[in-house]
Amino acid sequence: MTLKTSLMMMQACGVLVFSSVLFAETSSSITYDDYLNDWDAKIKEGSDIELQTLQVQGRALSHYKEDEAALATRTSTPIDETPQSVQVVTEALIEDQAARQITDLYRSISGMSQNNVSTVTLRGFSQDEVLYDGLKGDPFGDFSIPQLFTIEQIQVLKGPSGAVYGAGEPGGVINYVTKKPSYEQKNTLKVSAGNKDFLSGSIESSGPANEDASQRYRVGIYSDGQDSYRNNVEEENRIIDLGYAWDIDSNNTLTVQYTDIHQYISGARLRGIPTDDEGNFLADTSWNNNEKSDYQELDAQVFQARLDHSINSWLESNVSVRYFENTETQKYHEISKLIDSDSDDTVDSTQRQYRDQVRTRKGITLAGNLIAELGDHTVLVGSDYFHQKNSFLYSYANKADGVSNLSLTDPTYGQDEVNSYTMHLKTDETTTTDRLGLYVQDQWKLTERLDLLTGIRVDRFEEQYQDYTTSAGKLDYNDTGYSSRIGATYKINDNWKPYTSFSTGFVPQDAADQQKSADGSLFDPEESQQVEVGVRSYWFNNKLNVNLAAYHIIRENILQEDPNNSDLLVSFGKVRSQGVELDVMADITPRWVANVSYAYNDTIVKEATDGIQYASGDRFANTPYHQLGAWTRYDFPSMDSSIAVGADYVSDQINRQGQTVKPYTVYDLSWQTRYEDWKFQLNIKNLFDKEYAVSGFTETIGSFVGERRRVYVTAAYDF
Repeated sequence: MTLKTSLMMMQACGVLVFSSVLFAETSSSITYDDYLNDWDAKIKEGSDIELQTLQVQGRALSHYKEDEAALATRTSTPIDETPQSVQVVTEALIEDQAARQITDLYRSISGMSQNNVSTVTLRGFSQDEVLYDGLKGDPFGDFSIPQLFTIEQIQVLKGPSGAVYGAGEPGGVINYVTKKPSYEQKNTLKVSAGNKDFLSGSIESSGPANEDASQRYRVGIYSDGQDSYRNNVEEENRIIDLGYAWDIDSNNTLTVQYTDIHQYISGARLRGIPTDDEGNFLADTSWNNNEKSDYQELDAQVFQARLDHSINSWLESNVSVRYFENTETQKYHEISKLIDSDSDDTVDSTQRQYRDQVRTRKGITLAGNLIAELGDHTVLVGSDYFHQKNSFLYSYANKADGVSNLSLTDPTYGQDEVNSYTMHLKTDETTTTDRLGLYVQDQWKLTERLDLLTGIRVDRFEEQYQDYTTSAGKLDYNDTGYSSRIGATYKINDNWKPYTSFSTGFVPQDAADQQKSADGSLFDPEESQQVEVGVRSYWFNNKLNVNLAAYHIIRENILQEDPNNSDLLVSFGKVRSQGVELDVMADITPRWVANVSYAYNDTIVKEATDGIQYASGDRFANTPYHQLGAWTRYDFPSMDSSIAVGADYVSDQINRQGQTVKPYTVYDLSWQTRYEDWKFQLNIKNLFDKEYAVSGFTETIGSFVGERRRVYVTAAYDF
């Protein structure tokens, strides 16, 4: 009997067991665990049990669902009163799924799928810029994958967010909420081991630093190392996370944080494997175009501080600063050409290029907000400033410079002495960006049922581009962007809470591209606008939460090659994205919960001169029509244990040159148990060891390979 057949039988038996479990209800003031323990105790004691038609606070809606989020409005606002789709992945869900990095959680965020190495596709658009605690400043740069050791929540605001955060992609914005010093003492020691020599260890301590807890601290240290199914690849991560919070008085709280990050991946930057037009790999999924001496290394430091100040009973303020700097070094081989070495019409070898790239970034974000509670109005007035300097140094070597070919079927590594390559300088450039935004927002409780939201924002942005390989000097560009949002939520009753909104956004054009205008005029920024309607609903005494959203996004002013002059550009492109998202959280029984996310998206090119970058015909790369993610967990209180199963389905996609990326479904399994102060957890990812591609790049570079089966065992001790 195969493992897959066995699991299906287990699931069928599980359904029969679950359906036989008595479904009782109790007061909403009783927690989920207390409810189960009290129920079991009464059964054991033979007590008379009186069933009451009251609300049970189950795990899904009490641990997986967040009721409030400040991401969409910069104020503490109930999500049910937010007229735009907001999704939150809580710390409980992150822990249950044993997620170490953002790629582990795509199934739990509807409309999000993997795009490139570290970027995602969100509502049909490539999304690579993220926020931390609502502030710009990504320490992981362009190609390193964010780790979750310092993260408490992941929040996603879907659709254009220009009225709140200024320039950004129209698919939405991703915000990482970091762990802060806590009022209650909590100490955790955690050790994990797994196949492919995975080993990790961490220690976290957070709590009061003095008797009245007016001063608090956090210390976190994390380290891991592992091999890979891909040839030559080894990975190491190290994170040091420090925090200090001080209640200066009853009206002022200062929070300071510092994080140091180191990530090293040998045999990387890890690219894809070439495929044929139907999406079949042309090499074993262990194949890698990189040598063992190739590597990607990230060193980053982040400093962040926030002061919250209560001015009086109706007015409060907050001021934040975030400074970061990082250096990302990449020395790797890249496929430059596919070769049919024996002329049998089958590609069997690759010609490679060697690349030596160093990216350095330094940036600072300042933000300040005034929040006034004026009767039925909550008024926000704020400003933020973002400064970043990026430097990029890039040299390369080709076959003529000593780089050997590599077979797809029988790769022989170590043929070259990398230090003997003849290197050529390709890029030596610096880009300096300054953005200043001013915004005003009003949340008006028009009636007990109807809430209105309006917001406008003005951004001034400047960019300086310096190419040190030419004598052209600096290229400067500055302009102004305008964004707005208007929306409403309405509470029909406790079950139905519909909403609607119209929002806009923009992305400035690069300074280097501004020089390519035919008449010398400046290109306007890319502009986007979204119409969204949705409904949040609650059923069966708040045991089932169903959120449904439909959206229509237009993105325009996309730069295209001038049809009359290939050296120039025109602002002509237009893209339309529309779709539906469905998110379900259910406490099926007091012990059985489920979390399901489904998304349908259709993104097409509406106007273009000769195609749009990253699109083939009228369809964009890595924009699946259908996505379905599920996570279900069943608890066994008598053993203080649980078992959970997850599934992730992504329909077919295309790469940038129109080749098929096959649909895939992968399953995960988790077992968790507690003993006194210990928690033990077993996680199996890609349960059936499926070979698949998560996304595609080009015909030459191929498709990005999904992770094969991984097994992790974790022991955590709270003290």
